[in-house]
Amino acid sequence: MNVGIIGAGRIGTALARLLTRAGHQVKVAGSRGPEKLAALVGELGPNASAGTSQEAADFGDVVVLAVQWDQAKNAVASVSSWRGRTVLVPVNPLRETATGLEIADTGGRPPTEVIASLVPGALVVKGFNTYLAQVLAEDPAVNGGRRIVLLAGDNADAKRKVADLADSAGFQAVDTGSLAEGGPLFDSGGPLNGLGRDLLAL
Repeated sequence: MNVGIIGAGRIGTALARLLTRAGHQVKVAGSRGPEKLAALVGELGPNASAGTSQEAADFGDVVVLAVQWDQAKNAVASVSSWRGRTVLVPVNPLRETATGLEIADTGGRPPTEVIASLVPGALVVKGFNTYLAQVLAEDPAVNGGRRIVLLAGDNADAKRKVADLADSAGFQAVDTGSLAEGGPLFDSGGPLNGLGRDLLAL
């Protein structure tokens, strides 16, 4: 599968490594331009390339929005249209402060609803947000089982694409329902968020 990844930070890089190892073609876009990603692309090997955000979006059967919460608005603005695109959102509403991470104010709206409003017409799937980047870099096969990736979304075909990606990379995808139903379960502060290391399918 072709995957465009917008964001070359810790999560975007971890997902790029994960998916290229699984045999998928990945195009990564970063805020500093494609030329700054030469070392990363060289490390990832022949399944990886770099491009602009528009190129990554056009390339991907699935487009991953792997940016920090405060960067999301600017990142999506560099793509001309999101209509019909399957967009995987591993974003949590967190921002870095002098004293550490804090949950951003979403105005009382579910975080994924906020992101979905920035990509009108996209088929949004929430997933992979319960893992720290260093955990994504580990083998998802643990103690005879596989780590679980929780998914939520309103379009069955879009969720199936993301589930296929997760399963091919060694995870077990679990559909939690719609964005409104399942998303809050593993949002930051939700009952299943932060349990990524402990959720295993045996």
